[in-house]
Order: sequence, then C-alpha cells, then structure tokens
Amino acid sequence: MNTTANFSLKDKWTSFHKEQPRVRIRDAAKQLGTTEAEILASFAGSSVIRLNDSFQELWKRMPELGYVMVLTRNESCVHERKGIFEEVSVNSRHVGVVVGKDIDLRMLFHCWAFAFAVFNAEEAGFKRSIQVFDHQGTAVVKVFLQTESNEQGFEELVRSFSMPQQSMELTILPAPPPHVYADETVDVMVFREEWGALKDTHDFFPLLKRYNISRSYALHIAGEFARKVSNGSVKQLLQFAADQQLEIMVFVSNHGNIQIHTGPVKNIMEIPNWINVMDPAFNLHLRLDHIAETWMVKKPTVDGLVHSLEVFDAEGNLIVQFFGKRKPGSPELPEWTHFITSIE
Repeated sequence: MNTTANFSLKDKWTSFHKEQPRVRIRDAAKQLGTTEAEILASFAGSSVIRLNDSFQELWKRMPELGYVMVLTRNESCVHERKGIFEEVSVNSRHVGVVVGKDIDLRMLFHCWAFAFAVFNAEEAGFKRSIQVFDHQGTAVVKVFLQTESNEQGFEELVRSFSMPQQSMELTILPAPPPHVYADETVDVMVFREEWGALKDTHDFFPLLKRYNISRSYALHIAGEFARKVSNGSVKQLLQFAADQQLEIMVFVSNHGNIQIHTGPVKNIMEIPNWINVMDPAFNLHLRLDHIAETWMVKKPTVDGLVHSLEVFDAEGNLIVQFFGKRKPGSPELPEWTHFITSIE
C-alpha cells in the first residue's frame, strides 16, 4: 500500500473509531477492506512504532515489562491473561516457550511477520502494547501494559527494537492454501492402537502428523478414546469449575501462538452468543454460535488417562481446549475425571 493510501487509511480508521468506538479493530479492519496490521502501520512514526523482526530476542525481554496482560485469540475465542513473564525459552528460530504461574505460551515464530509498539492514543483507541502479526496482517499475540507495568522497560524495549525507517507500507501476503489431509486413507484400527499406546499428551500432535489426518477427523474415528457431547457442555464445565472452585487449564491458540490459563475460574457471564469468564487476572470470551462440535477426549499417559473437552467450529478448527489442572508426573484431579466423564 502506498503512502497516500496509508494516510487515507489512518483517517478512515480514526473516523470509524470515533463513530463506532465499541467495534474491535479486528472486525473494523474487515469492514474497511484492510487488515489490522495495516491500520497500525498507517500510524507508524506517531502513536505506533514499527519494530524489527528479531522476535526471539524481543520475547526474551518481555519480563522487563513487569505486570502485563497477554491476549491470544482465534476467530471464535479470546484468551486474556494478566501476570508477569517468568521463564522465557527460545530453543530455535522457530519455537519458543514461556512458562510461569501467570503467563504460559508456546510461540511458533515462523508465522510471525510484523511487530509494533503501540502508544496510548485516545482518538484511535490505542493502548500501550506490543503487538505481533502474521504475514496476512492478522494478530498473533498482543501484550498490553497495565498501571503496574514498567513504563521505563517499555520505552527501553522500543528503543532497542525500533526500525530505523518508520515506513507505513506493509507487504501483506495471501493466505497459504489449506493443508490437504489424508483422512480417508488412514487405517483406523492401527491408528487406534497407536492412540492407545500414547505415553504423554504431547505425543498426540505428532501422532496426527504422522498419519496426516486432521484433529477433528481423528476424534470421529477414535472409538473409545473420544465421545461427542452437547455443545452446551462448555457452559456446564465453566459453571461447575466456578461452583466447585476446581482449577482447570484453558488452551486457546492460533497458528502462531498457544496461550494457557491454569487456575480457577469464578465469574461466569453469558450474553447472547457469548460465554465469558470475567476474573481479575483471566478473561475468556467464547462465541457460542461458532461451536459446531464438542468432544470429550481421552489420552493415555504414564500417569493414567487424561481427559479433555475440545471445541470445534464448522470448518473443523479447534476453538478451545479444557483440561483439569495437572502437572507431568501426577494424575489428573479426581473431581475433574468424575465431571468430564459424566457429561453428555
């Protein structure tokens, strides 16, 4: 996009936000025929600073920001977790891990394309944050500063990673073609045997990859290891966890990041088409009208069976996963096992 068009986009966004301040920038970008990343880039050099693509080094320095809110979302679910970055591990150019009692992430850097530092700008609806986008201009992960955050750390981070030229132009690529799975050719009995021989929940994805089958199809042919349940099970689960003070794990992902909440949920609120967790340090916003299938899934491990609730949209995309709180080396909580195996 040329500079003139970017200035035009900047004006369009400012006007749009003034007229419809409650519309999220992700949804507004679609209405404006652009992308969220291009909207931010149109403010480059003023309330937005473009950062370089040293994503691994940038993420290693996230602890310098102190107490923050991290947001990861897909088309159907938003996961917001407050806390501090603790252990940040970058083992390769492609994969990174954040582990801590608050912030728990799995980053896939090969999907990351653009990073921005965003400053407060009321007229544009911007808040201080570090935001990362993929090659299609879609948000991968955002880190928002809070009143308790380290402002000096933020400013130093911006100085360290700012691009010398604050260009408003982005090269947005078309979405890659969808992966072609070999669902119809799998030997179902052999696949089930391998499923039954799993030793760790982390072995499940390599199993799917080895057979080149989609996750949703795997559940359909899983036999005793998966059972379709009511799409209302998510509401039932969240309310049960809140009522019983049961600690759970909530996984939300897109192709560039996985974000995990481990702990209790307390304030469950339903509005038309949405179920929400509205706790001080954890918010979840799940679109109920996007749920097409819900499955109770069993995975064998050396610590016993691990049960999860997995939620899918109409295209077979995983929206959100729920587990009982557990750590490797320990069986899952009996209260979780009893609840998850009893849902219909």
